[in-house]
Amino acid sequence: MAEIDVLKKVPVREQDPKVRASNFEEVCYGYNEEEALAEAGRCLNCRNARCIQGCPVSIHINEFIHAVSEKNYEKAYQVISKSSSLPAVCGRVCPQETQCEGMCIRGIKGEAVSIGKLERFVADWARENGIKPQPAKEKNGHKVAVIGAGPAGLTCAGDLAKMGYEVEIFEALNKAGGVLSYGIPEFRLPKDKVVAAEVANVESLGVKIHTDVIAGRTVSVDELLDEMGFEAVFIGSGAGLPRFMNIPGENANGVFSANEYLTRNNLMKAFRDDYDTPIYHARKVAVVGGGNVAMDAARTALRLGAEVHLVYRRSEAELPARAEEVHHAKEEGIIFDLLTNPIEILTDENDHVRGIRCVKMELGEPDASGRRRPVPIEGSEFDTECDAVIMSLGTSPNSLIPSTTIGLDVNKRKCIIADEETGKTTKEGVYAGGDVVTGAATVILAMGAGKAGARGIDEFIKSKQA
Repeated sequence: MAEIDVLKKVPVREQDPKVRASNFEEVCYGYNEEEALAEAGRCLNCRNARCIQGCPVSIHINEFIHAVSEKNYEKAYQVISKSSSLPAVCGRVCPQETQCEGMCIRGIKGEAVSIGKLERFVADWARENGIKPQPAKEKNGHKVAVIGAGPAGLTCAGDLAKMGYEVEIFEALNKAGGVLSYGIPEFRLPKDKVVAAEVANVESLGVKIHTDVIAGRTVSVDELLDEMGFEAVFIGSGAGLPRFMNIPGENANGVFSANEYLTRNNLMKAFRDDYDTPIYHARKVAVVGGGNVAMDAARTALRLGAEVHLVYRRSEAELPARAEEVHHAKEEGIIFDLLTNPIEILTDENDHVRGIRCVKMELGEPDASGRRRPVPIEGSEFDTECDAVIMSLGTSPNSLIPSTTIGLDVNKRKCIIADEETGKTTKEGVYAGGDVVTGAATVILAMGAGKAGARGIDEFIKSKQA
């Protein structure tokens, strides 16, 4: 390899955009050993490492990167796994640019160290070499139930297991992983190679996972506490209830929520020719929204053969999706219709989508989110032909668990009320975290909430013994 410029990241290899736009193989190849060593060599190994402060799960980043630089990859993995139960996931989908890498000292006069790509390298090396996280030396005799096998639930369960608790996860779907399995596409996060291996690592700590169990229907929180011997419950059931715009035509055939579209493609493997999955292969798709899920839906539809327009009411500067995902979407041929907002979905005589009526927007004064409020431009309405519309406008928690649990309060957005530092809810012994508390957010923030919940539960159970 040529001499490395310490002010610039070692470039990461990726599939050619024209090739990957028609397959579901992983876009980014990650670092090989030579590249990882070169990138690790850029780290200043700061004594007061600001990058740790930017990490929601507080990985000792400088320590693991130093271990990489010494070719001690097993040590690097164990350093990461003390703090994170899902390093191969985080190395792929975390918004490092606004978190750990955003705090990197190296980034002041150059480009930040590529922390995420190094984390991915270490986690992949551990998987390929059969290295597992270190379990608790002995069990403490206390049982905790976790509802939801997504990022928050898996993290909470993993941390509690490392403390010595007997933990059982109850998952509504037939596969663990939550949004990692049903939401994020294969080309960003391989399911069998990465997600299944991360779940298996959590199980290797002694965690038991029960699938096809709907909390609030199959079993209630109160039953877990009162009849099944669990001393505490953590709720990490996510936010899977999609939002819509409530515009004319939204109930037409050919209108999907991004959740439904991605779930059919991921869990039901619609992207594979040998699976007969009911999914509509549209000719021209409009995806409404600008977040990471919108990018995922758009790039999935593209790979299924459609021309794809991403319709977003603000400008590119306000897009909430990761810059890397926007860049990849543009490379692959997604068409961005910015400062544009749908006002009606047009249908044919069979009530099937035939187009979308939009209005052009301009940006006014900042709203409560700090972004400039989009304002319709009078007389700018226009129609665009399409035969499918995917709504990606965010999600809310399902109300099933709160409605079947005595003393568990929610706020006006139907999110469970829980303390940010401990996950403690209004019901004794019940803790919650992730999207079910905050509404839709990132994987790493859900993981941070899972860690907080584990700490809160540990303190609660210990306090009962005092």
